[in-house]
Amino acid sequence: MSETANDIWEPHAPTVADGLRPLSAEGLALKASGVATVRAVADGVVEVSAESPGDVRIEWRVPCVDATAFWTPEPRGTGWLPAAWSAPRRTGLAAGAPIAALIGTGDVALGAFAAERPDVLVGAGVVEETGEFRFWAQAEGRLTVRIDTSGRHFARCLADLAAWWGSGRTADIPEAARRPAYSTWYSMHQDITPERVETQAALGKQLGLDVIIVDDGWMTADRTRGYAHCGDWEPVSLPDTAAHVRRVHELGVRYLLWYALPFIGKGSAAYRKIGHHALADIAHLGAIVADPRYPEVRDFLTERLARAVEEWGMDGLKVDFVDSFVRAEPPAAGPEADCAGVDEGVERLLAAIRGRITAADPEAMVEHRQPYVSPGLWPYVTMVRATDCPLGPQENRQRTVDLRLAAGPVPVHSDMLMWHPAEPPEQIACHLINVLFSVPQISVDLAAQSTAQRETIAFWLGVFRAHLDTLQLGELRPARPDLGYPMVTALGAGTVVVARYAALPVDASGTGWRTLMVANADADPDVRLTGGSGTAAVTVQDARGRIVRQGEVELDRAQGIPVPRGGLLTLRRP
Repeated sequence: MSETANDIWEPHAPTVADGLRPLSAEGLALKASGVATVRAVADGVVEVSAESPGDVRIEWRVPCVDATAFWTPEPRGTGWLPAAWSAPRRTGLAAGAPIAALIGTGDVALGAFAAERPDVLVGAGVVEETGEFRFWAQAEGRLTVRIDTSGRHFARCLADLAAWWGSGRTADIPEAARRPAYSTWYSMHQDITPERVETQAALGKQLGLDVIIVDDGWMTADRTRGYAHCGDWEPVSLPDTAAHVRRVHELGVRYLLWYALPFIGKGSAAYRKIGHHALADIAHLGAIVADPRYPEVRDFLTERLARAVEEWGMDGLKVDFVDSFVRAEPPAAGPEADCAGVDEGVERLLAAIRGRITAADPEAMVEHRQPYVSPGLWPYVTMVRATDCPLGPQENRQRTVDLRLAAGPVPVHSDMLMWHPAEPPEQIACHLINVLFSVPQISVDLAAQSTAQRETIAFWLGVFRAHLDTLQLGELRPARPDLGYPMVTALGAGTVVVARYAALPVDASGTGWRTLMVANADADPDVRLTGGSGTAAVTVQDARGRIVRQGEVELDRAQGIPVPRGGLLTLRRP
């Protein structure tokens, strides 16, 4: 392609081959290079395709009127309006997703789009000379984009674009992939032993954690971090591994094991075997990035990872750092390579791993993480996690909501929740409420939690489990992305769940709900209801699930109902 992701795209720079030509599209200033067509899909939705022997480019503009935020699914990608000369972003199979939206007052999409293929160079921003907002997408050979200017709620537009991606793709999601999980990373880091893992699995199961994910440290006795010991993937810290896994299974807990897939440590036997096939040398980590364009590399890594399920009885894999395969410009491939590019090698590797572990266990799980969130990965993944934001509730909220908007059928997991041992129950509840619309992962020493802390965890995990259909599978309606989503709503069959992160009124109108739940993560306890009618039974619980109020309310009288910080308001009507 003619630009790189680090280039600055000037507003007056020449277009691809100086050959952009206007296309006819009602209400849309649209141009494209090569042979291009426009097809109306629905009111305000068009599909544009362009084809050329070289690079093709599609560009369009919308009036930047009443605009409040620009949305992408990448970390820290939402809440500002970039300039048209801002550097474009390159997406690929293992890096980002080709989707974005310009959002206006009332949370409507002024313009949203997605590209059909994952490997696209995309740009967007305000044109200073005209006050318009310009989008463009560029790829080699052929490109199709779907553009939505229907003015609907931006979440609905993005959900439709994700459904367009999903047409013809499969995503096999085991039920356990939507269940709350315990992670060893923040609580243990590399200090892994069978006894510690089994203790936390047992305590977690009592609280509602059905899955345990054992992270870094199981494959080495070294505790100094770094990745010099990756590659061999021998269970150094988990002796008699299969028996250990059986003991965890006897608790009723599923078990996933962590792998830094691309890294081959320079202190490993694997380095001596495949280290000559390197995409990059990461000297400060003591490792290389293996080159998946070579069958020898893919076969070796597939064998190493499949052992966890095939030999030790694990229930799946946490596959980390997939994005590291594409962070550097690859060297020229040698004659033994059988892939045209790194993306193709990555896809073949992930497909081989997924095929092996599901042959051994059809319910086997695979976790991926931001920023490798491309829909091209959906066949190889069963959950995707927000990238690391330890003790960052607002970041966790924004990242999980952003992921939900573009993840289609793939469950979204929170980054692992951790807190100081003295954290009050109310704030622990707020940590959980901030990720209410994802699958929570917890990473604290459960044995060290007080009675009040354990009650809080158990209560809110019970809410996650009891209302999974609404929270994870219902229609998601986040509000005000420009403010980091101070309120988020999920609409289910007869149930509406609202999470309130600021002192905002809650809309109780509509005839579709029988149960309306409001989770209060704000210090202001006065939850004000608007727009409702009729009578509803009311229950208020504190952060630990203890009932502090019961009775009835008249919904047609705008009123405040006291709900403690970290507490839950439940309204039920006939």
